[in-house]
Amino acid sequence: MTLSREMSVGEIARRSGVAVSALHFYEAEGLIRAARTAAGHRRYGRDTLRRIAIIRVAQAAGLTLKDISAAFAMLPQARTPTARDWQILSASWHQALSARIDQLTRLRDDLAGCIGCGCLSLDQCPLRNDNDRLADKGAGAHFLLTGSQE
Repeated sequence: MTLSREMSVGEIARRSGVAVSALHFYEAEGLIRAARTAAGHRRYGRDTLRRIAIIRVAQAAGLTLKDISAAFAMLPQARTPTARDWQILSASWHQALSARIDQLTRLRDDLAGCIGCGCLSLDQCPLRNDNDRLADKGAGAHFLLTGSQE
């Protein structure tokens, strides 16, 4: 049995576990590409399955579709990416993922002690923000997100 080089949107959805609507969204965002038949039906190359798997793993790791799109821009469009192409892409995410791991580790280690701890220690509380000195940094829990007290 010879496998067809192109797959329908339904086949890609079934094989990838991603809804057809998500595939259409990915295509609109330029993350995947489809050729059109004379009847206007979408046809995807088999390499689309790998791209979708990468999208799903990257999202699960906390990367945004913008991050994923920027990385995919480094991949060749005229051919199926090689193992080397994927290595270059993953290396581009290494620093961002390491920073995310550090942030999550800090949150894991500090969060339980901060929320609802009842310590009432304004000298030691990592959430303390005397005189709203962090207002110019914008919204958010800066101490927990950055690990910095300044």
